[in-house]
Amino acid sequence: MKNLEKQILNLLNEDCRYTAEKIAVMLGAAESEVAAAIKQMEQNGVIVKYAAITNAEAMDDEVVEALIEVKVTPKKGQGFDALAQEISHYNEVTGVYLMSGTYDLAVFVSGKSLKSISRFVYEKISTFSGVTGTATHFILRKYKIEGNVTVQDSQEKRLSVQP
Repeated sequence: MKNLEKQILNLLNEDCRYTAEKIAVMLGAAESEVAAAIKQMEQNGVIVKYAAITNAEAMDDEVVEALIEVKVTPKKGQGFDALAQEISHYNEVTGVYLMSGTYDLAVFVSGKSLKSISRFVYEKISTFSGVTGTATHFILRKYKIEGNVTVQDSQEKRLSVQP
């Protein structure tokens, strides 16, 4: 990857609303060169999506999120990919990652309630051929999302009384 492309990606990760014109000014590059690089990265799948990072807690949304660790016996000739892709197709699933460690897949899901996520685990995930175990962790609070702090220090700063 070229240095210009890396710089463009860093700026778009900072704020995806930056235009090619603004990025060009920030980097001291030609707008046409920046626009062409962005278009090429979109076509190559380097840039997958432009999105706003939202904090559901600040919006008072009643959304429950969980991390489901999934232990898998890989399918012959397909490894982990076939099962990961199958799991990815469910609307409840927001992310699927192949991991090292005790569990093979990390599956992030969201739902309307603890019960709906629990049902998803025992009716869908656990029924897949090759799944040998799961561990569900409900996300209670997000302090940082995609590198952005979401919870501000609301406690008063206390003065130390120790000498």
